[in-house]
Amino acid sequence: MQEKIKNINARQILDSRGTPTISVEIELNSGLRASASVPSGASTGINEAYELRDNEKTVYMGRGVLCAVKNVKEIISKALIGTSVLEQRKIDEILINIDDSENKQNLGANAILGVSLAASRAACKFLNIPLYKYLGGINGNILPTPMINIINGGVHADNNLEFQEFMITPTGADSFHSGLRMAVETFYSLKKILKEENMITSVGDEGGFATNIKSTREALDMIIAAINKAGYTTEDIKICLDVASSEFYNENYYELKSENLKLTRLEMATYIQNLVEDYPIISVEDPMAEQDYEGWKIITNNLKDKCLLVGDDLFTTNVKLLSEGINNNLANAILIKPNQIGTLTETLECIKLAQLNGYKTIISHRSGETEDSFISDLAVGINSGLIKTGSVTRSERCAKYNRLLEIEGELNREFQGCRGEGARYLGYGSYNNKFLKWNFCNMNCNKRN
Repeated sequence: MQEKIKNINARQILDSRGTPTISVEIELNSGLRASASVPSGASTGINEAYELRDNEKTVYMGRGVLCAVKNVKEIISKALIGTSVLEQRKIDEILINIDDSENKQNLGANAILGVSLAASRAACKFLNIPLYKYLGGINGNILPTPMINIINGGVHADNNLEFQEFMITPTGADSFHSGLRMAVETFYSLKKILKEENMITSVGDEGGFATNIKSTREALDMIIAAINKAGYTTEDIKICLDVASSEFYNENYYELKSENLKLTRLEMATYIQNLVEDYPIISVEDPMAEQDYEGWKIITNNLKDKCLLVGDDLFTTNVKLLSEGINNNLANAILIKPNQIGTLTETLECIKLAQLNGYKTIISHRSGETEDSFISDLAVGINSGLIKTGSVTRSERCAKYNRLLEIEGELNREFQGCRGEGARYLGYGSYNNKFLKWNFCNMNCNKRN
């Protein structure tokens, strides 16, 4: 009886953009309480689960979530009181059934996800185990190699760049804390370069610099200069891109206005391929628009053995869409965002399907974040090996990195003086499609020789 849900409450809070979002708290009969808050995206796929907003134009410009809060208090709470918090799948099935819509538009995916995540937190609190162990069991010990945003563009910044994120990833580090240090040093080296060029050093929604850079290649050149200025090479730190191409795909053309280009799908695929060949790019997210299946087929065929091709808008953490992608040989990796689908169970099912079919899973934040660090535990619990959670500025981003540092310490203390491994960090090995696995093996062989 002590593990059963006694009450569920919710309230409206603010995310990192000052936009309302929802926080949910679950209380058990034992008196234990646990909460979770829900992030919100700006660049959203057309197939994402429905985020319920009040649409009252005179209050928070229509962005309030009091309707979602009310649904938690008046509908969801009544349905779940008395349910064991240890039955996550049952809880999520109840949430899906009482909403009874294809995309969770009746109760709101934000309301549903808040309850789903809070339930898992309450369960691990009741069992007195860390969240990552509750999610992944005893096998969860891989610290993810981070994809760290250092230049913002697209809808995340008011600058000229169409590409949404330019990221660095410390593939040459031997531990998570070392990799994080390398990234921080590179970030501030880039800041020095920008200052030397009399360029703006303000940051965008996800903490990367939102300065006016003329082109994609200029941004990439600056990143390489920052890597070198920090004392590293492109063997130590690679580059990742989030193209978010759906944002500038119009009537079968990709419009890169900053470079005065209007590209067909074949030309866009060639444009991306040239970047991958000319720069140390190890991952490209959404290189083609979500509705451009033919473009995805072209770029997957051309680049699947050279870098990760990550489906975000293409898959939206949805088992059905991922299955279609697998059947059509689209992409070789998937971005995992729990609020795209709405429950923890569905998120884990999508991760499982991806991993069984050789797709890399990248656990991801949203541009409108909170201090909730759930995705850090999720990344370790399911041994994703990769996480994307923004830059090394802004507390809502650093909260995730700080939680990973905490987990790293816990895992290492567990194995102190014992045989076996504590926290593992794969670095380059996390990007494990065939081409990269071969490269990683040869890199290690060269080091030994």
